[in-house]
Amino acid sequence: MNDLILVGKHNDVKAEIIDDGQNARGVEKRVLIGLKEGAPNYIMRHFKIKAGGFTPNHAHPWEHEVYILKGNGILKTSEGEKLIKGGDYVFVPPNESHQFCAEGGAIEFICVIPKHGQ
Repeated sequence: MNDLILVGKHNDVKAEIIDDGQNARGVEKRVLIGLKEGAPNYIMRHFKIKAGGFTPNHAHPWEHEVYILKGNGILKTSEGEKLIKGGDYVFVPPNESHQFCAEGGAIEFICVIPKHGQ
């Protein structure tokens, strides 16, 4: 395990592109802090969804803690659609169906999950 404090820039982390044109479009995911960096409990990820893009609509047995950095979007859930914008925080409970969609321009957010969720 890494005993050093880690400081970095999100743009220095290589993005994984998630875009099959049907289930997801225009998504960039960067794992900022995870198992590779020695994090024992949580994984911090940075997402950018391009204008008109969206993440897959999915559910899983772990929670998400999300902080919207900038942009506007829609969070689709089993409870309906919720508008989200820069400065908002979101809690997605375990097993809740969810999808993040960019509305207008791009949207960027930080998403934290437990390490077993990666």
